[in-house]
Amino acid sequence: MTKVALVDDHVLLRNGLAAVIAGFGDFEVIFEADNGKHFIQQVEIHGLPDVVLLDITMPEMDGFETAKWIRRHHPQVKVLVLSMMDNDAAIIRMLRNGAQGYILKDSKPGVLSAALHEVANRGFYMNELITGKLVHLAIKSDEDEGEMKLSDKEVAFLRLCCTEKSYKEIADEMGITPRAVEGLRSNMFEKLEIASRVGLVLYAIRNSLVTV
Repeated sequence: MTKVALVDDHVLLRNGLAAVIAGFGDFEVIFEADNGKHFIQQVEIHGLPDVVLLDITMPEMDGFETAKWIRRHHPQVKVLVLSMMDNDAAIIRMLRNGAQGYILKDSKPGVLSAALHEVANRGFYMNELITGKLVHLAIKSDEDEGEMKLSDKEVAFLRLCCTEKSYKEIADEMGITPRAVEGLRSNMFEKLEIASRVGLVLYAIRNSLVTV
């Protein structure tokens, strides 16, 4: 039985999620928490879960900080984000803070079930928010991945993509024009067979080009 903790400041939503997850059969919700600080307190009482279903927008200690705390103190615990935020900046930041999956709150129960199973059993859940084409990058071992030669400029670009800077700000940081950044981005998409900025971030994380 996989142990799950729910961290969200909406009590009714948590209660509904707990009932849905219980219906999956192979997951047990061991505790619920209103925010990151409450989560830490609950861990002291109930012990560690295998998977944390984590919201982002919460008072006192939000999902970004909670994921970072989990990664630092209990890296064996998997984090599946459940949020209303569907923008690249939020997804990138959660990936950098250690999240292994990201789904939206309007997802159907089947999606939640699949995400929980993938995160618990395979260590990562990929969906359209990140792009299915990146599954092999998320789950392949380092030994299986071919060596990819990147220039210093490409590595610098990838690292800046992992920040919250806009492409225009990245251009300023690199001392090149926005059009040059667009060309660099297109070349990286083609070279790495990736279709989104989030994909570039995941590639950088998987290949230790940034410290998470």
